[in-house]
Amino acid sequence: MDKVRLGFVVSEFNRDITYEMEQLGKEHAEFLGAEVLKTIYVPGVFDMPLAVKRLLRDKDIDGVVTIGCVIQGETKHDEVVIAQTTRKITDLALDYNKPVTLGISGPGMTRLEAHQRVDYAKRAVEAAVKMVKRLKEKEQ
Repeated sequence: MDKVRLGFVVSEFNRDITYEMEQLGKEHAEFLGAEVLKTIYVPGVFDMPLAVKRLLRDKDIDGVVTIGCVIQGETKHDEVVIAQTTRKITDLALDYNKPVTLGISGPGMTRLEAHQRVDYAKRAVEAAVKMVKRLKEKEQ
């Protein structure tokens, strides 16, 4: 099987955390023998679906990994952001028949908890690689 080709969509909000997540994700992709072909940076997690769609339309991309964190604030805004974003990226995966994995931590977490969960990016990369490989096996 050819090398799995991934696209990353990375939130710039809470960049101190998402930078670390992005680096871990890229290192893990390389460890798994996958390649990150393209990365699109978006202002925040809520802005991800359009960038995910753009990558899914690219014939060179096998799957998309989302990377971000949503920290709890004074309102329930974090819950709304996560719920709407995950719903839409799931719809996009089904529409384009390519995996989109969730490397977004939150909601309901503190900044300290967000730092402790940077490995979510590695999990999302691993899930994307597994899904691409398993779906390609079923095609053959």
